[in-house]
Amino acid sequence: MFFNNRKKTLTKSEKTQRFALIFCFVMVGVFVFLFEMQRIPEQNANEIRIHYIDVGQGNSVLVHSNNNAVLIDAGVVAASSAVVAYIERLGITTLDYVVATHPHSDHIGGLPAVLDNFEVRELWMPDVVHDTNTFERLLDAVERNGVEITTIMAGDTLSAGIIQMTAVAPNSNMYSNLNDYSIVLHMSFGYTGFLFTGDAEALSENEMLAAGHFLQADILQVAHHGSATSTTEAFLDAVMPFAAVIQSGAENQFGHPHPSVISRLEERGIVILRNDEMGTIVLATDGLDIHLYD
Repeated sequence: MFFNNRKKTLTKSEKTQRFALIFCFVMVGVFVFLFEMQRIPEQNANEIRIHYIDVGQGNSVLVHSNNNAVLIDAGVVAASSAVVAYIERLGITTLDYVVATHPHSDHIGGLPAVLDNFEVRELWMPDVVHDTNTFERLLDAVERNGVEITTIMAGDTLSAGIIQMTAVAPNSNMYSNLNDYSIVLHMSFGYTGFLFTGDAEALSENEMLAAGHFLQADILQVAHHGSATSTTEAFLDAVMPFAAVIQSGAENQFGHPHPSVISRLEERGIVILRNDEMGTIVLATDGLDIHLYD
């Protein structure tokens, strides 16, 4: 093939048209690149996704595979519609389990709306009640929807297809602090592990250690939104996480996460992922690797 080496002089109009064409190609390329970077691929059959939903100063985690789903807490009442909409966008209509880790409003406030909008096969709760309107609304929703309640202690197991979890707390049914009633769940999938901690404080952490529960996990959900009352050094050393997720609201009144907790995580080289900085955090595991989606 031969090329004509003679130069062609372009008119002003031709230059403008060529520039516009090049600009369009560049912008299309940029758009496609950004879309590919942000797009979450379709879920594989042998994959579990974990959504740490941004509910502000509260807690809500959705764990789901292609065929099963588990919701742990649903934030405050004001987060109800956001949590319901988030689950609906994923095409989920049935929740195999809903876990109310403990009866504080920033964990159970959104659960009545969840029970009203999805088929919930079983509700897990600790063996404790709380004299608040929020807790009463949850019980009303349970009755209204005919949901089965199971009270949970350490050692109980949850099975929903490839989603397998074991409760490692609470280890007692007599606490002075509601936070220590928190249901703590360990999920193993292949070679990966996740720990969901509710608001468990140092007392509960020490009980888990003393009981010899298997706690090692690649991803730790930091307890009590990063409060100084949780995430002790001994507990961190037992879990040995690669990354830690902190569910707390931006500029919250409690000062969560506490600087001492951040220091303990940083000293161990643990990657810190925060809802107040990143919004909803989505992880996926195929049992070998864990991916973070933007």
